Amino acid sequence: MNEDLKVNLSGLPRDYLDAGASENVSAAVSSQVPVVEPEPELVVNPWDIVLCTSGTLISCENAIVVLIIFHNPSLRAPMFLLIGSLALADLLAGIGLIINFVFAYLLQSEATKLVTIGLIVASFSASVCSLLAITVDRYLSLYYALTYHSERTVTFTYVMLIMLWGTSICLGLLPVMGWNCLRDESTCSVVRPLTKNNAAILSVSFLFMFALMLQLYIQICKIVMRHAHQIALQHHFLATSHYVTTRKGVSTLAIILGTFAACWMPFTLYSLIADYTYPSIYTYATLLPATYNSIINPVIYAFRNQEIQKALCLICCGCIPASLSQRARSPSDV
Repeated sequence: MNEDLKVNLSGLPRDYLDAGASENVSAAVSSQVPVVEPEPELVVNPWDIVLCTSGTLISCENAIVVLIIFHNPSLRAPMFLLIGSLALADLLAGIGLIINFVFAYLLQSEATKLVTIGLIVASFSASVCSLLAITVDRYLSLYYALTYHSERTVTFTYVMLIMLWGTSICLGLLPVMGWNCLRDESTCSVVRPLTKNNAAILSVSFLFMFALMLQLYIQICKIVMRHAHQIALQHHFLATSHYVTTRKGVSTLAIILGTFAACWMPFTLYSLIADYTYPSIYTYATLLPATYNSIINPVIYAFRNQEIQKALCLICCGCIPASLSQRARSPSDV
């Protein structure tokens, strides 16, 4: 990802070196004094600093979610398992961005490049797959409301988790197992050492999952509108109240899907049309918003959840605010 830097190790202009080459050689031979060349300065790409900072924020934020779910026995429902999977994937993605920065400037080698890109690909793939699994879970919880809280749902959740993590790990292992462009630079994608074909597969898979999520959220929106209408009729609410509740639910779904698309779509489309010959600034400019999705995910899926809010309050202050304990769940809370 980092372009090689050409550094003049002598620290002097080349014209000056060529002009006085003879004098320098004879003086060195006569004096027999060893010449110590200054070491090249370490030039850090500002974009890498921004990515490392983003990775640090991602790691800290999602580590809180993972710890809350892991240490709270009451958070073992399928929904919380999937939220925990999302937080774990984003946590690994943040760690991968930090490791990428450290290895790029302190420990450069082919092995570290492959391990780093494998970790980043696997973690971000698991993050996107976890988002799809959460969407499926939300759809099932509304469509099969009567049978959702059953052993079959728990089993199905574990199957989804095994499949999504197994697939993500396999995708991350592809560069490590040999599907990379370290030996043939002409096959490189915008993210070295991923090949162009590898990046294309990842991009097409993302577009497919985004289309599936869009279809599921449309169905969820229809169910929410129908439930809100039924509740309004049963409790003799006014049409305005029904409209407000429905609009809130639709807005929530639009924010979730719109944020996901805004973060990942630029890099996905750019990976399909570009290759290693394109300026790296375009890669950084499209990849950075994709990392922001891992920063936003805990806010949308974890910290908005009432049960996680209660657990966080218990950890921080040892009490549950009255506003949380008395809050009722509405059809717009999807």
